Amino acid sequence: MLYGSASEWRAADRKKVLFFGMSGLGKTHASTLLRDHGGWFHYSIDYRIGTRYMGEYITDNAKAQAMKVPFLRDLLLTDSIYIGSNISFSNLKPVSTYLGKPGDPDRGGLPIEEYRRRQEQFRLAEIHALLDTEYFIDRARRLYGYPHFICDTGGSICEWVDPEDAKDPVLTELSRNTLMIWIRGDAAHTEALIRRFDKAPKPMSYRPDFLARMWQEYLDETGIAPEQVDPDAFIRWTYARALAHRQPLYEAMARNWGVTVTADEIGALRDKDDFVDLVALALERKAA
Repeated sequence: MLYGSASEWRAADRKKVLFFGMSGLGKTHASTLLRDHGGWFHYSIDYRIGTRYMGEYITDNAKAQAMKVPFLRDLLLTDSIYIGSNISFSNLKPVSTYLGKPGDPDRGGLPIEEYRRRQEQFRLAEIHALLDTEYFIDRARRLYGYPHFICDTGGSICEWVDPEDAKDPVLTELSRNTLMIWIRGDAAHTEALIRRFDKAPKPMSYRPDFLARMWQEYLDETGIAPEQVDPDAFIRWTYARALAHRQPLYEAMARNWGVTVTADEIGALRDKDDFVDLVALALERKAA
């Protein structure tokens, strides 16, 4: 790992970390806390995806919808209006809206093949954004003078890597440049995430084999034709299964490539000093 001991971490002039784990357990909370206390550059993978790697897809999708409205169509064809994505650290909805949900078009769903195409676009975008981490570490210091760095990843990072492969290209690159920190939730956190998701289901990304299995199992279990699937019902049904699928992947990432802190420990952070102490504790636990 980048820091071999708690003392090495504390003494480091440049502290570089990467958070991973399920969305909703504190990655962005911790990143924002450190950023707001100064000295820490916050690199959001989802923001990078939405601006650098999927920005045109998102804008073109919005234009395609606008082209269905005669009034807007005429304005677009004469370059009289501009359509763009207003994505920000606190509003990443344009990315999830573009990803969409599979199922009945009349209920906002996408045909499964189009859904798979967008999933593949996201997979490539996330890998590229993750591999941009070293560039942003250098940029943060060279251009802005930030000594410390946080990479705030999306929950799907575990879908595109093999944590048991010591030569995995993405994990090798990330661990060479950052200390990878898993924010682990317990059973109560999982139940809370499921309840929250059930109230407001949001698009997710999945590795292709997992998506294929879930889609077929859902069709078999419900007996519904693909074009009649309720998009929200499908992703609600899939969510708990996705959590169970990702948990061992996160565990292996932490075991082989990083350290572990709990969601409760992250939630209790008050300032950057608390964070330095927590990471030192995680390194001590790893060594033990």
